[in-house]
Parts: sequence; C-alpha cells; structure tokens
Amino acid sequence: MAVKISVTPLRLTIAVSGEIDHHNAAVLRLEADEAIQSSLCKTVRIDFGEVTFMDSSGIGFVMGRYRIVSSYGGAVEVVNLSERLYSMMKLAGLDRLVKLSKKEKGKEKI
Repeated sequence: MAVKISVTPLRLTIAVSGEIDHHNAAVLRLEADEAIQSSLCKTVRIDFGEVTFMDSSGIGFVMGRYRIVSSYGGAVEVVNLSERLYSMMKLAGLDRLVKLSKKEKGKEKI
C-alpha cells in the first residue's frame, strides 16, 4: 500500500494504491490524519483509483476521515471507485455521509 498526499488551497487529496486491509490500515490512517490536521482543508478527496483490494478496513478508514473532517465543517469525497468498491461502500451506507464517484474508463466520474 502506498499513499500520495497533495494539498491545494481548496482541497487535500489522498491517493491510495495497492491493498487496504487490517494490516496496513493503521499506517494509512496515521498519514491521512496528519495531513488533514495540518491542512484543515474544507474538502478532502480520497482517490481509490489504484486500490487493488479492500476489506472492511477501507470502509472504516473513510468513516474515520469523515468524522474528523466533518468536525470542522468540511466534506469528504471518495473518487475513482471500481464497481466492486463502489457497491461495498454504498451497501455500508457511506453514500449518506460522503460523496462517492466511480471510475469511468480510466477517468473520474463525478
């Protein structure tokens, strides 16, 4: 699992690649939380475009970042989800908390 973080004045983007599971979720949370707390951007975008596998730890990761960002009035977007990951997150009810968008032939669908 690798994480790339980029910040603009309007948005913090957390791009995740590889597998998100119980074993590496703690490192992912730590890196994301540090970036969120230092930037306090109103929009946090989590890009799942390069995620190859995700278990329930990925859902917990999104929920935790939502809790932090919403505490200061921000919003979370989860983008570039494969059909499978989109379905998992929708079944978990994340679409009621964050904006979810699927991949569309290599491009983000919003």
